[in-house]
Amino acid sequence: MSQLNNVAVIGASGYVGAELIGLLCKHSHVAIKHLLVSENSYSEGKLFSDLHGRWQGICDVPLQAFSSQWFEQYASELDCVFFATPHEFSADWAQAFVNAGVKVFDLSGGFRLNNVKDYPTYYGFEHSHIDALEVAKYGLAEWHESAIKETPLVAVPGCYPTASLLALKPITENNLHRKDTLIVVNGISGVSGAGRSASLATNFNEVSLGAYNILKHRHQPEISQEAGAEVIFNPHLAPYKRGLLSTVTLQLNSEVTVEQIEQAFNRAYQDKALIRLLNTWPKIDNVAYTPFADIHWKYDEQKQVLVVSCAIDNLLKGAASQALQCFNISIDLSSQYSLLAPNYIGGSNG
Repeated sequence: MSQLNNVAVIGASGYVGAELIGLLCKHSHVAIKHLLVSENSYSEGKLFSDLHGRWQGICDVPLQAFSSQWFEQYASELDCVFFATPHEFSADWAQAFVNAGVKVFDLSGGFRLNNVKDYPTYYGFEHSHIDALEVAKYGLAEWHESAIKETPLVAVPGCYPTASLLALKPITENNLHRKDTLIVVNGISGVSGAGRSASLATNFNEVSLGAYNILKHRHQPEISQEAGAEVIFNPHLAPYKRGLLSTVTLQLNSEVTVEQIEQAFNRAYQDKALIRLLNTWPKIDNVAYTPFADIHWKYDEQKQVLVVSCAIDNLLKGAASQALQCFNISIDLSSQYSLLAPNYIGGSNG
């Protein structure tokens, strides 16, 4: 394990980038070398702390514009790079960093789907870097530690898939579900999940609780792929700042008991510090600004129907803190390293 890892973050001005940088600032094995924004960004030349005042005096690092010239000059000095960028950017540049010996943690959707034919449908671009797509591994931290450690390119899951898969995988991995029935996932996210760029549709004053992108949301194939089962995903946007709740409904095999379900969840998460199995339904307020995932389930044995609910912070467990978990795994630390410090849990939004 390297004592200090030279790190760059590309996409440093957005909500996810800011959360990630805040976490990296506190990490004893990280040296932040470069914080980058897109060329012609209004943030170029400003200090990170100018945009995110919470970090004044802590991370007064200037924001540089990413370019091919920057890459040629600095990439070889890095141990790893985090992409908090548009999907097309990571798809175009990840292989170049891998070729330069830099481990990539991609928080976009540029490498989450295994089937290259799905990218035009769900992400609106043709994926031209097949070699990178083939080596990329999905980074659901509690489930894929070996793959995360070995791959040069980690596809950090989306926020909706993280909550949905943490709820689903103890069941599907143990083949407790009926294969001939649909799995329905209802997800509700706060407006920060839409990113920092202004949009009338995601303006806090304009948002009313409602469904969107039904039967065509880009996270539906991601959840299905990683659950190993077809799901119907129904996303909803709600008028609150941050946090996400996924509730999964599925039918189990007729012989499945409450005890089997309990064993499946306990085996999956009993040694996972950031997963909390609750005795009551999770609430977003209890996970906001934390790296935890709270899970609760209820089973109707007569109908063989299981309902599982999982709450996370969409910017942390759904993005930045999970990326840091993947980084920790890659350098042989416990995945929760530096994420449970008292000065972080319960912190305010910067």
